[in-house]
Amino acid sequence: MRSVLLPSVQSNILIVGVSLKIRRQIEDLERDRGAGSGTLAVDGVSVSSYLSRFVWDEEKYPIKPPLKEIVPSILSRFRKIEDRLKVQAADYNSVKNQVKSIYRKHSISLTTRDLSNLVKPEDIITSEHLTTLLAVVPKYSQKDWLSSYEFFDTFVVPRSSKRLYEDNEYALYTVTLFAKVVDNFKVRAREKGFLIRDFAYSPEAQESKRTSWKSSCKTRMLWEHLFCNSYMPATVFSSWMHFSAVFLFAESILRYGPSTPFLCAVLAPSPKSEKNVSSILEELCGFANSKYWKSEDDDLGDESHPYVSSTINVV
Repeated sequence: MRSVLLPSVQSNILIVGVSLKIRRQIEDLERDRGAGSGTLAVDGVSVSSYLSRFVWDEEKYPIKPPLKEIVPSILSRFRKIEDRLKVQAADYNSVKNQVKSIYRKHSISLTTRDLSNLVKPEDIITSEHLTTLLAVVPKYSQKDWLSSYEFFDTFVVPRSSKRLYEDNEYALYTVTLFAKVVDNFKVRAREKGFLIRDFAYSPEAQESKRTSWKSSCKTRMLWEHLFCNSYMPATVFSSWMHFSAVFLFAESILRYGPSTPFLCAVLAPSPKSEKNVSSILEELCGFANSKYWKSEDDDLGDESHPYVSSTINVV
């Protein structure tokens, strides 16, 4: 009879597992966003209000069917949410990794990083005879560069070098010169300790990379917002409460019979006082056969008491 009416241990593990996964996912998202922990709302009210005023949702779980049909309907919701969570978590991690990859490319040294987001169309001069090169100059050698680059070749355009970007180690400069002396200029620059980066400006490629970056960032932020504010966490919590209600009802009938008057209550003791509250309840609810409910063979393990209870950690 217990196996028909009551959710199994495996069912409880499923529910707790899905709930913990969603909690961890939200915590990870809030940590990634640098946001504080939000407040979960269930049916438009806080968790504490929902618990203390819990009413069975007959629209989601009609009470006319037997328990052996109600329990599977609750578990079915959990399994669907678990499957959806796996897909959404995979999608989010994919977008997150894309953003990290792009960010890393933009964060490494100027000697190797992608320069496309640092260069604007007006920075590059390309004509039949002239071309623009990009020079990576050690941060503390910028004065040396500015005072010497014009003398690397006679066909360098005077005062054409402009700084585009600077990080902790290097600065990125442009220099315009005649295309025919590019190879000689590179040799002279290398001899002086300056690196000339190969770079071909392409408006299409620039726009594609910029669009990809914005799209990835936007997708990530939208996903975070939708998940943290979606129905999923609230639905899981609501289903968990209905699952617990089934357990409390069925276990009470099995223990004490259908004609016994019951008192239902929600207790929220502090972590330090949980054992003390449990002891008080055992004294109030104990009777001659109380030891039976502490049997090591009982399926409920640590939840076994002379009263029926269901522990839900909402912190």
